[in-house]
Amino acid sequence: MGLSEIMDRVRAAEAKAGRAEGSVRLIAVSKVQPDERVEAVLEAGHRLFGENYVQEAAGKWPAFRARYEGVSVHMIGPLQSNKARQAAELFDAIHTLDRASLAKKLAGIAQERGTCPELFVQVNTGEEPQKAGVLPADADAFIAECRARDLALEGLMCIPPDGADPAPHFAALAGIAERNGLSGLSMGMSADFETAIAHGATHVRVGSAIFGARDYSKG
Repeated sequence: MGLSEIMDRVRAAEAKAGRAEGSVRLIAVSKVQPDERVEAVLEAGHRLFGENYVQEAAGKWPAFRARYEGVSVHMIGPLQSNKARQAAELFDAIHTLDRASLAKKLAGIAQERGTCPELFVQVNTGEEPQKAGVLPADADAFIAECRARDLALEGLMCIPPDGADPAPHFAALAGIAERNGLSGLSMGMSADFETAIAHGATHVRVGSAIFGARDYSKG
């Protein structure tokens, strides 16, 4: 499909939803993609990427950042507390803040460094036991706890359950964000990003549709 077609679909979805052009940021999910594919998307002018693994990002992005100006890399995978410091140094945003221990760790690192990546709280809208994220009923209290630690939150993130209609999950996330005064909504992937944009997504995460299928045997 490719970058240009995905961007065209994002812009069309913005227009259909009555939203300003450019109000949605496309995160090109480059995890487990070979460098040549990532470089091709960089050469096409795209500058916002998403990674799931701290170690992979550490091996990939410093060199690309040295060659391309304006690159922004977002952490969109689960973050272990023992990798929080490295993540804070590597990433411009972390979309998977999901527990008090991680909030405490990031707050301490932010105070030491005097800076912090943009932070999104991950909400488990489907209340799936195997999935990370704060439960919807606990989201308001967790957001307040993060703010009490002087963490400036950018917004919320969710991943709806596989096979479920994503619209109610996107609507629920937007509702939590609105009542907490948060503007960022990281939601929507390859199969449902247009629905997410209709519900107010500010960041959508698309990988294989841009880069091609991943070969995990090489990851």
